Amino acid sequence: MSEPISHGELARLYRQYGPMVLRRCRFLLRDEEKAMDALQDVFVELVRHRDRLRADFPSSLLYRIATHVCLNLLRAARRKGALQENEAFAGAPSHESGYERAEDRLLLDAVFEAEDSDTRALALMYHGDGMTLDELAQVFRLSISGVRKRLLKFQERASQRLRTPVPKELGHG
Repeated sequence: MSEPISHGELARLYRQYGPMVLRRCRFLLRDEEKAMDALQDVFVELVRHRDRLRADFPSSLLYRIATHVCLNLLRAARRKGALQENEAFAGAPSHESGYERAEDRLLLDAVFEAEDSDTRALALMYHGDGMTLDELAQVFRLSISGVRKRLLKFQERASQRLRTPVPKELGHG
């Protein structure tokens, strides 16, 4: 087992992995200012828990913390009713009406409502970021078959909620 993360190691991690964490936060939050705040929150979490955390795989650790921080921010914003339109698309021509976009959000909320934060993160990284099963296994410290099983169970639950068939890309085998 390695030593707790030192102050010098924290500074090095920030310099080396800060850009990666910021990209992840931008992707999930779709807001530059919120992403910058989330970046700081990720490293605050490292400082807060530095005696318990180990930096054996720093990119995986930071990627996972960033995902959790961002999902928590999104959850809190949704609870407060403060989740607003993504400003990057404001005023852009769209084939979808506001009603259709709201319907899509409600659909996603229904898919994720009963899922724990790890399962949400796993599904977002797989479907949203296009990460491979191997990459996910490293980030979540699971076996590839463990990741596949979790994603398959998630998709089955989501399909039941939506009453649609499960895609075959995660089929058994």
